[in-house]
Amino acid sequence: MISNPVVAIAGATGAVGVEMIRCLEERNFPVKELKLLASARSAGKTMKFRGQDIVVEELTEASFAGVDIGFFSAGGGISRQFVKAVKDAGAVMIDNSSAFRMDADVPLVIPEINPEAALKHNGVIANPNCSTIIAITPLWPIHKVNRVKRIVAATYQAASGAGAAAMEELEEATRAFLKGEPFEQKIIPHPYPFNVFSHNSKVDPETGYNEEELKMVKETKKIFGDNDIRVTATCVRVPVLRAHSEALDFECEWPITPAQVREILSTAPGIKIVDDVAGNYFPMPKDASGQDAILVGRIRQDISDPSGRSIAMFVAGDQLLKGAALNAVQIGEILVKG
Repeated sequence: MISNPVVAIAGATGAVGVEMIRCLEERNFPVKELKLLASARSAGKTMKFRGQDIVVEELTEASFAGVDIGFFSAGGGISRQFVKAVKDAGAVMIDNSSAFRMDADVPLVIPEINPEAALKHNGVIANPNCSTIIAITPLWPIHKVNRVKRIVAATYQAASGAGAAAMEELEEATRAFLKGEPFEQKIIPHPYPFNVFSHNSKVDPETGYNEEELKMVKETKKIFGDNDIRVTATCVRVPVLRAHSEALDFECEWPITPAQVREILSTAPGIKIVDDVAGNYFPMPKDASGQDAILVGRIRQDISDPSGRSIAMFVAGDQLLKGAALNAVQIGEILVKG
């Protein structure tokens, strides 16, 4: 149990880092001292926390002296570079990158699913991929009642997944598009305004799946503790600033009805049902943006499965919050609470 910790945020000026600061403040996280760390070009900037100006420091190996918890959201390369310094300082790294997620001795944690795993760390706790979090947080309560055997997911992923620069590029590219002006994409590899395209992560030539899709497959198995669960995903980037949406179709071990799913999810932590059939109003990224909860709707029987064991539904969650910063801060809360 860590009491009144000194906290550091690496990547503090990025989109996720900004949300981490806000989450720490809004959730009254017991911070004795907050250190904001970033690259040399951001050093010297000031950011607000609890009404105080905090000067951003350059991230170095000496940055973690006296630190108890280090939140990292600066990319996998940075996490790997500084993990030894964090451990040597006696701190715990809560890492938002993919660097350590599949390491056997690193817990991969969604607090609504496997909070106990966070207490079995060896100095590093991994935050899952945003698409994985948004997909399986609402599936876990169902899985506990009626085991989920198979998941088919199609994602609609926002620019925020590629960082603050991608969000800014989407805004600038859209303005140029509407004015009929040329625009050179630098962050996103394809024309972004009014377009959708396969997620811009590397495709594995052997399986045909891209890295984002394989993360969902592998991470779900690890978090659920079920290597037999079958997962397939198609990940797509859409011109939305923040909040990912996902179409989920899942098969359970036994027959299940939409009414049963609604009942299970009505009291599930971190979930809000938005399922207005009469009003044709269901989860949307505009509503999920800025919300801690994952929105769940379009809950219906999969009529292609005559066994009655499959449900289709649609979810939306803020990629910067529950998909990243909020989940990391919730992990920190487990360490503080013990």
